[in-house]
Order: sequence, then structure tokens, then C-alpha cells
Amino acid sequence: MGGYANPDVLVETDWLEDHLDDPNVRIIEVDEDTTAYEKGHVRGAAAWNWTTDLHTKVGRDYLDQAGFSSLLSDAGVGADTTVVLYGGNNNWFAAYAYWLLKLRGFEQVKLLNGGRKKWELESRELTQDVPAFQASGFSITGVERAEIRALRDEVIDKVGSGIGLVDVRSPEEFRGEKLAPDHLPQEQSQVPGHIAGAANIPWLKAANDDGTFRSADELRDLYEAEGITPDKEIIAYCRIGERSSHTWFALQELLGYERVKNYDGSWTEYGSLVGVPVELGG
Repeated sequence: MGGYANPDVLVETDWLEDHLDDPNVRIIEVDEDTTAYEKGHVRGAAAWNWTTDLHTKVGRDYLDQAGFSSLLSDAGVGADTTVVLYGGNNNWFAAYAYWLLKLRGFEQVKLLNGGRKKWELESRELTQDVPAFQASGFSITGVERAEIRALRDEVIDKVGSGIGLVDVRSPEEFRGEKLAPDHLPQEQSQVPGHIAGAANIPWLKAANDDGTFRSADELRDLYEAEGITPDKEIIAYCRIGERSSHTWFALQELLGYERVKNYDGSWTEYGSLVGVPVELGG
């Protein structure tokens, strides 16, 4: 029995409501539905569009450290600011932005436990007012954390080596019955299936009905039942790396697993490679 290894990576809705006017807290919404912010958001929150704000304009990669520094500066983030991220659908894209900030060396970031879902279930204030921020000139000074990201060649080299591979997609995607979620058909691989030897633990299983993360004991039972144990190196993947960021957060930040990587190339990349080990079925 025990709590989260790092409970301070989460804030609760009560805490956030108490800090809406705190000048040292900057709230940023990152949603799957990029129009959700316009319909209503937490007062004082900035918005990041995951499709246009987080990625390079050319090629498939993320903004570099300078790019994320500029994003944070534009949101008025300073050296003493704590960034709180939230979003819809159990925070899946908020967790994606969290992982990216950590990857680029920014440490002053937390997730709102339950995200938009819990905030709305509790009938808390939403507004359509868009705040204005003065650019702070902030620059990330932390060291980039390449150890939390898996790239294609590493994944190929480690297939069959005994590491813990976690496919967090739906069972239908894992079995090869679908190439992508029904509402997101635009980014899919050439072939169906999953990486050989991967365990299927859908990312949604880590969340309660209100969008909050399940307890530490429940999370441990969920992952260890499928052989995803803290003694192993773990690589999580999904379709483009957003759902697996949520699983990475659960394993590394909440459970304290020490060797967890997110493979953001995920099935969109792996399922389009020639000659790599692929499996079908459950």
C-alpha cells in the first residue's frame, strides 16, 4: 500500500481554484479538440494548439528548446512561475505537452488531476475571456532529457530483448482491426498490428471515471499484471505518442519507475517500416 512516488506532479481542482489569481501560476490548456478552449476555459488560462504550437513547421518533430522557451515566454512564464497544464479526454494532450516540456528541460510543470472533465463535473467556472500576457523573455535553462524519449532505431534494436513494451492503444488497434481511432483517421500507418512482444494496456485504464489518475496501488496492479514492472526498461507507444505520454506520466511520474521512455514515432512510424517485427491479434 502506498501513495504516488511524486505526488507534487499533480494539483487538484480545489488547489487550482485557490490559485487562479496567483501571479506565479500560469494555467495552459492543451486539448484534443482544438476548438474547446474557445467554447470555455479555466479563467486566466492560455491555450496551446497541439497541432500547430508544439511541432516544427517542416518535418515530423517537436519544437526545440528555444521554441518551447518562446512559447512559455509568450504565455508570460517567468523564472518563478509554475505551469499547470490541463485538457480534455482525461488530459491526454495535456500529458503530451507535459512530457514535451520535460523532454526539453523545463521542470516547473504540473498536471491538473482530472483536467477539464473533473473541472466541469464539479461545475467550476469557465470563461470565454482570452487573457493577454506580456512576453517575459523566459528561456529554459535546464538540460534536455533525451533519456525519456525512444527513437525508431532504439526500438527496433530492443524488440525481443526482454524490455517492457507497452502498447497503450485500444484493443481494436492492437489486434489490427483498426489503423487509428475512428475520429482521428488522418494519421495512420501502412499496416495494422502491434510491435512484436508488446503488452496491450490501454491508456484509459489508468484513469477513473472523473478523469483523475487511479491510485498508486491500482496503477501498480494494472501494469505489473502484464509484466510491466519497475525493474525493467519500459517503452510506451501508441499512434503518435500522445496517449503513451499519459502512460509515461503514470509509470514514471506517479509510480516512480526509473527507466521509462515514450516512443513518439509510435505506430504511425513503426507500422510503416519495412522488415520490422509486427504481430496481429491479441
